[in-house]
Amino acid sequence: MVKRVTCSRVVVVSLLTFAIIGFGAESSRADAAKGKSVFEAKKCGGDCHITQGPATEKTFADQLKKKGPELWYAGNKLKKEWMEKWLQDPAVIRPLEYNSIEKKNPGNHPKLSKTEADEVAEYLMTLTSKDVESGVIQANKNIQGKQAFEKKQACQACHQIEKTGKVIGGLVAPSLVKAGERLQGDWIYAYLKKPKVFKPVKRMPVYEGYLSDVDMKNIAALIASF
Repeated sequence: MVKRVTCSRVVVVSLLTFAIIGFGAESSRADAAKGKSVFEAKKCGGDCHITQGPATEKTFADQLKKKGPELWYAGNKLKKEWMEKWLQDPAVIRPLEYNSIEKKNPGNHPKLSKTEADEVAEYLMTLTSKDVESGVIQANKNIQGKQAFEKKQACQACHQIEKTGKVIGGLVAPSLVKAGERLQGDWIYAYLKKPKVFKPVKRMPVYEGYLSDVDMKNIAALIASF
């Protein structure tokens, strides 16, 4: 009799545990579904943000049709905590307007409520690419990465960085100031290694053949530490 009671209690506890876990998973899926609905209702897709991959643009004319960065790999590229905050209070990442080399970015990206931002971030985290391998890059302020970043390629000529407490660098590319709060290191490495997968048409140089795989990993680790 005692054994049957004990077993019954174990079964009840197990069922409750599975129910709670299952509810959590269902809740997460529901949030992502709500986020997709918000994303679509706000008309964030289309020419603004592409959410279907792989990339299809073949010419600069194709690229110039887009009004904002593609998001079909957002779950690999961006950090969820950063997205939740940024969507509520968007700060300028590109000093110049998207696809422009002369017009200043007006910084007029629409704001979302906290609930909307959390839900949209949940949805964007579901958008991933098989070409990004997880667990490869760990943030690291390594001297090898710094030398490759600053000396071999002079990345700061296009990207803003923070150095000795000051923001320096070019304006024609996304700022890398505090990039480690925004970007995932594994995506940075994948982007350097396989740029045409993510952006077949772009102004940024293709580094495959110019930088070694070790250099790419070191640069990715360095940027992830910013």
